Amino acid sequence: MKQRLHLVFGGDLIDPSRTEFKNTDDIHIVGIFPDYASAYSAWKAEAQRTVDNAHTRYFIAHLHRLRDEEQPASSTEELGG
Repeated sequence: MKQRLHLVFGGDLIDPSRTEFKNTDDIHIVGIFPDYASAYSAWKAEAQRTVDNAHTRYFIAHLHRLRDEEQPASSTEELGG
C-alpha cells in the first residue's frame, strides 16, 4: 500500500475570497498526516477553532502528489480554476 502523506496548514489571508497569506512567516503548520482521514480531522479541528475569524483559513495539501506527478488532480484542486 502506498503512503499518502497530507500536510495541514493555515493562517490569515489578505482577502477571504483569495488564498494569499498576509505573512508567510506566520503560517501555522498543524502537521503531516499519514492519510486523508487524519488530515481531515486535524483540518476540521483548526477550522472550527478559528471559525470566528473570516480571514483565517486552513488547507490540506496532498504531499503524495508531489512525489507522483502522474497522479491526476483532485476535484478540490480543480475548484481553484
